[in-house]
Amino acid sequence: MADITHLTIEANGIAMHIAEQGEGPLVVLLHGFPESWYSWRHQLPALAAAGYHAVAPDLRGYGHTDAPEAIESYSMRNMTADVVGLLDALGESSAVVVGHDWGAPIAWNCAILYPQRVRAVVGMSVPFFQRGPMPPTQLFKQVFADSFFYILYFQEPGVAEAELEADVRRTMRMFLYAVSGDAPPGAALSQKPKEAKFLDGMPEPEQLPSWLTEEDLDYFVSELERTGFRGGLDRYRNMDRDWEELPQLAGAKVSQPALFIAGDRDPVLSFTSIDAMKEHVPDLRDVVLLPGCGHWTQQERPAEVNAALIEFLRGLE
Repeated sequence: MADITHLTIEANGIAMHIAEQGEGPLVVLLHGFPESWYSWRHQLPALAAAGYHAVAPDLRGYGHTDAPEAIESYSMRNMTADVVGLLDALGESSAVVVGHDWGAPIAWNCAILYPQRVRAVVGMSVPFFQRGPMPPTQLFKQVFADSFFYILYFQEPGVAEAELEADVRRTMRMFLYAVSGDAPPGAALSQKPKEAKFLDGMPEPEQLPSWLTEEDLDYFVSELERTGFRGGLDRYRNMDRDWEELPQLAGAKVSQPALFIAGDRDPVLSFTSIDAMKEHVPDLRDVVLLPGCGHWTQQERPAEVNAALIEFLRGLE
């Protein structure tokens, strides 16, 4: 990865670390939980070779980007403003914004809140979904009742941190495996009582899946051992705040050209809807479902993801 350049910029009042490669139209790559710019290690060189300026930041709370203490610092309003601040720092008027996992809602919402700054949008793993009729945690409590649901478990500050940080290497080995296409069905979101913990019931792999090397795991672990999980978890703790702060998202549509990519074994698809997204993303140009792929879309299937991204980007030209 010698051709990837790392630097720190000022964006929306925080110091943000970015990894970048290539020249040409700007493509911003937003990672999810609990990851970093490194999740895009296969996309940066591929996009650069195809004639694009690919930029993957560590989102706030992650890696070498600032991690403010206040929970409200991780609101959707702030996370989308960070992306616009990144564009400003790079002197770019607009970009194609690509997001995976939590990066996907940030990308979708950037397209709505800053339509002049987002040329097109790509979501991976998490479809675009409408603002609900009530704050999200209220809805989750109704749906899951006495069953465990990880987003509700993540709400209480300090609880998930204590579990996940007790042994970061074990946490990441289990989590990266359990929601991948290599794990048995239901390995991550198996039914368990409300009082269970996040890692309870997750299988621990005897060896890493083929798409994840020990060096890859080392990178994720070293970053999270240094930063902890708090910043990433605080994003989940803003879901109700987002509902209160952004009423303009009710009924909103993503008008830009869009692409959606996911693995057909991604557990996120069990509680979201691709079909419901289509009505609200009128220029959705393709839905790419990758057979046998789990949650870590661009890491598990880099060649297929790169091909789909580049085809979509060239279609914009």
